[in-house]
Amino acid sequence: MSNEIIQIFEYLENERGIDRETLIDLLKKSLREAARKSIQQTREIEVKFDERTGTFRCWAKLFVVDKITNPSEEILLSEARKINPAAVCGDEVACEVTPEDFGRIAAQAAKQTITMGLRQAEKRNVCESFKDHLNQLLNGIVVRIERGDIYINFGQAEGVLRSVDKIPGEIYDLGDHITVLLTSINPEGTGPSLYVSRVADDFVLRLFEREVAEISSGLVEIKGLARVPGCRSKIDVATTQPRIDPVGACVGLRGTRVKTIVRELGGEKIDIITWDKDIKVYVTNALKPAKLASLEVDEANGVIRVKVTEDQFSLSVGKKGQNVRLAANLTGWKIDISKVETQEVEEPCDFAEQVRRAIESMGAVPGIGLEAAELLVNNGFASIDGILAAEVDDIAALEGIGRERAKEIIEAAAASLEQ
Repeated sequence: MSNEIIQIFEYLENERGIDRETLIDLLKKSLREAARKSIQQTREIEVKFDERTGTFRCWAKLFVVDKITNPSEEILLSEARKINPAAVCGDEVACEVTPEDFGRIAAQAAKQTITMGLRQAEKRNVCESFKDHLNQLLNGIVVRIERGDIYINFGQAEGVLRSVDKIPGEIYDLGDHITVLLTSINPEGTGPSLYVSRVADDFVLRLFEREVAEISSGLVEIKGLARVPGCRSKIDVATTQPRIDPVGACVGLRGTRVKTIVRELGGEKIDIITWDKDIKVYVTNALKPAKLASLEVDEANGVIRVKVTEDQFSLSVGKKGQNVRLAANLTGWKIDISKVETQEVEEPCDFAEQVRRAIESMGAVPGIGLEAAELLVNNGFASIDGILAAEVDDIAALEGIGRERAKEIIEAAAASLEQ
């Protein structure tokens, strides 16, 4: 039995990654409980293990008395002096009480306790290895589906994507590769070790950090996010670097970056807007793609009152009110939208509207397009004349443009004046 125990220790230590001290403590606990049942001992029992021989010995602390009234807690003075010749009545001595044979019940109790303890020890080890991944992305494989919950294998551990944490409408099959956000770790008790989510706001933020180098490096900052999982998200970004377009960086060349994120989210629409400390500009950006007729800030009541023409009303509110609700969540202001007759609309003169008009005008030029127009205007090239006055290298230096694209833009600008 002793050699068998040592072999089990070596296997569990080397193959299962559980340190020997933990194993010995668990086995002592199981044997202590088994010994209590076998010898009916109620006083404190200590189990000692000899790692060299693989043997266990049980000891109980008993009170020294002249006459025994409670055999489970007392020992006669004459017997105590065989252990400690200096013992006197009232002392406490450690007496070996190792059973000759634990028997079937004791062995079964030890086995069950060890098995349970080893599972918990393994679970704690796994959770310890994943603690640095909390609130980070994990990639795994779907291994089973039970009552709508998705169980995922992450290699060292198994996690669960509960039905409430799934993006509505998504369907998974066994063997599917899946990306999730680790939201909590369960080191104790029953149930999976890891709980993950695809509906948490941080899931979208981590995807942007993964796909957009400027965000992961700190050049572009995500200021806020509002989301209806599976439908639509609004995210606002900013930068302290004047030559970086934060929206363009997130969108990527020809939209490659944001398209990758949208695919991961199962087609969820993403609006990327520029954050601004001016609340008027900020709310105007947040309500895009709608065009506003006017905007009034009621700071006393924390309300932004917006007026739009009838053709822009449904666009500003959005499907089931999503656009205005997400804009309100993003900005932290209550937004009231009302219609206004077209003839009542005053010509906007604020800076944000001027920028919007410049982008639309330049974006309509064949060969330039809205994406390049937004990047150009935000970097000071606000007109066709401004483009023609610039050097090729000035435009080529903009994020995602390059020399060949810069030449195309200048040629397109020149061609538009000839028409």
